[in-house]
Amino acid sequence: MASCGPHRASPARLLFAAAITLAFAGCGGTDPQQQPEGAAPLAVTLDSRGANADRVRSGDLSSARAALEASLAADPDRLSALNDLGATYLLEGHRDAARRLLDEVVAQGNPREQQAALLNLGELYAMDGYLDAALAYIETARSIDRNRPEPWYALGLLLDVRGDLAGARGAVRTALRLDEGGAARAAFAYAYPEERAHLEALVAEQTGDRALAVARWRELAQGRFAPLAEAAERHLAGE
Repeated sequence: MASCGPHRASPARLLFAAAITLAFAGCGGTDPQQQPEGAAPLAVTLDSRGANADRVRSGDLSSARAALEASLAADPDRLSALNDLGATYLLEGHRDAARRLLDEVVAQGNPREQQAALLNLGELYAMDGYLDAALAYIETARSIDRNRPEPWYALGLLLDVRGDLAGARGAVRTALRLDEGGAARAAFAYAYPEERAHLEALVAEQTGDRALAVARWRELAQGRFAPLAEAAERHLAGE
C-alpha cells in the first residue's frame, strides 16, 4: 500500500540543489593572467556528448551552463551533466566552485562519472601547481577503468611535465591504442591553447609526424607556463 506521508525529495535532487547553491556562493574566479607558480594545465574532460559538450568546447560557456542546469533540473541523476557544469567553471577559472561540483560527482556518481570528475580534479590541481596531488587523482581515475583512454592521455601529459619522458610516451601509446579514431582525444576541452599544443605534440611524436611535433614543441616553449615550456625544451633538445 502506498504511503500517505509527505513526498520526500530524492537524494539526487537535493544534491543538485545543494551543488548549484555552493557553486554560486563560491564563484570567485582566478585572473587568467596570474597563474600560480608551477601551474601545468593538462586538459578538461567532458562526460556528455552532443550540443552541450560542443558548446563547452567552442567556448560558449554561458549557453552551455544554462543548458546543463536545465538538463540537471529535468534529470538530477545524470551526474555527467554535473561534471560538465563543473568543467565550465573550471574553464572560466572558478576553481572553488568547480571543486565543489566535482567532489559531489566523485561522492555520488557511477564509475564513469567518477572517472571524469577525478580527471578534472587532477586538472584543477595541475592548474594550481600541485602536481603530486594531480597525479594521485589521475591514477585513481585510471584505476576505475584502465580500458578508457582519457586517463592515459592525462597521465602522459603529467608525466611529460614531470620529466618522465619514457613514462609519458608509454602512456600516450596506450591511449592511442585504446582511442582508435581519436574520439576521446577530440572530446577534450582546453582552458588554454598550451594544453592543446602539448597533447598534439605528444600524439604527433607517437604517430611519426615529426614536423607537427616540432612545431607544437616550439609553440609550447614560448607559452606562459614554465613547466610546459621546460618540457618542450627537453623534447626539442632530443631527450
